[in-house]
Amino acid sequence: MGKTKYWLYKQMGMSYQNFSRMVNGETRSIKFSNLELLCNVLDCEPGDLFVYEK
Repeated sequence: MGKTKYWLYKQMGMSYQNFSRMVNGETRSIKFSNLELLCNVLDCEPGDLFVYEK
């Protein structure tokens, strides 16, 4: 999309520490409200954000 992590961080309005953990895959959970906001900001569906690996 041509956007930076900083741009996304500002759009999300969450603490940088939590944002950094989320985008770097260092968290084990995500609030549905954050997932919804992320999808709205990126204009996508939740399934577009995740890859399931066995």
